[in-house]
Amino acid sequence: MLRNLTLAARSVLYNPQVSVRSFSAQADFEKAQKNLKTLKEEPDNDVKLQLYGLFKQATAGDVQGKRPGMMDFVGRAKYDAWNTLKGQTQDEARANYAKLVGGLISEEASAAPEPTGPSIEGLENVDGLSVTREGKVFKIALNRPKKFNALTLEMYQGIQKALEVSNNDKSTSITVITANGSYYCAGNDLTNFKAAAGGTKEQIADMANTAKVIMKDYVNAYINHEKPLIALINGPAVGIAVTVLGMFDYVIATDKASFHTPFAPLGQSPEGVSSYTFPLIMGSLRASEMLLVCKKISAQTAKDYGLVNEVVPDAEFQSHAQKTVEAFSQLPPETLRINKKLLRSLHKEKLLEVNNIEADQICERWQSKECHQAIAAFMTKGAKK
Repeated sequence: MLRNLTLAARSVLYNPQVSVRSFSAQADFEKAQKNLKTLKEEPDNDVKLQLYGLFKQATAGDVQGKRPGMMDFVGRAKYDAWNTLKGQTQDEARANYAKLVGGLISEEASAAPEPTGPSIEGLENVDGLSVTREGKVFKIALNRPKKFNALTLEMYQGIQKALEVSNNDKSTSITVITANGSYYCAGNDLTNFKAAAGGTKEQIADMANTAKVIMKDYVNAYINHEKPLIALINGPAVGIAVTVLGMFDYVIATDKASFHTPFAPLGQSPEGVSSYTFPLIMGSLRASEMLLVCKKISAQTAKDYGLVNEVVPDAEFQSHAQKTVEAFSQLPPETLRINKKLLRSLHKEKLLEVNNIEADQICERWQSKECHQAIAAFMTKGAKK
């Protein structure tokens, strides 16, 4: 009779405890793979790398093959994520994969529905944005808190369009940009570059040029905005969320906010016309601190540098911001437009010129080997956390 049993069945007979655990881990692993496909929103890059590493460890054991070359930054990150699990048994990897997916499913199920505002004529709903009219305030809120409000290409275009609609909206007198959640904005979402990950030079160039046009139009929308722009910085701000602040007319930050422009660590260059506005606002030495050596600064330091008007204790931030915005919105709207034009018109043509230069430069950086290596290192670091 035993001659007709499969190897797996014999193992159950001779070592039932080990085999039951193995079968259980395999069943949980297979179920987790199906459950992963039901998520409404993709996990963060570091979580996706963890999932990839666990999947490979669970199905193939320890890492195999050569580490991909520098230009294949996604392949290299995946290899490193798998390599960090060396020595973990396949059953352990299956169990950890199932546990990680289970946590993602539970987190999504328990998340409160994200608020969305009423539709505004001329605007389409964009995932990650909430655009509303609140009295005489035209409010744009970044609404992707689980992703730290990182900007997708669709969000860039949505904010650009919202700024244009606000410009022509006679029922509101000021434009406010803020965010939902504990983070203001993590800057550019690196998944914007995933289509060209490991791609040919032509594919990478196509990605870079598409992103360049979107970003240039986005920044131009700030330059051309005629109403007072007010930023309510409710938490940490990174990258382009910081660099465009030089075009705002009033900035209020919670004392828990921080400001960071990590261009050099990611092999990139400044944008948001910050290469012009930052030296103008804070002087060349302080601008170099932020844009050249990429120093992260506190809200109070940002105020000292002239990038922020007010720093408010976090517990009082929302109420204070609301009162301040409401007071500003009651000022005569046409007077606000005229006064802003007088303050900004001298620099407008120069800002448009600088935006073109910065966009061309960062497009080149996105296609550089140095940038790819830096992003790969960033993604690999996230996978190891």
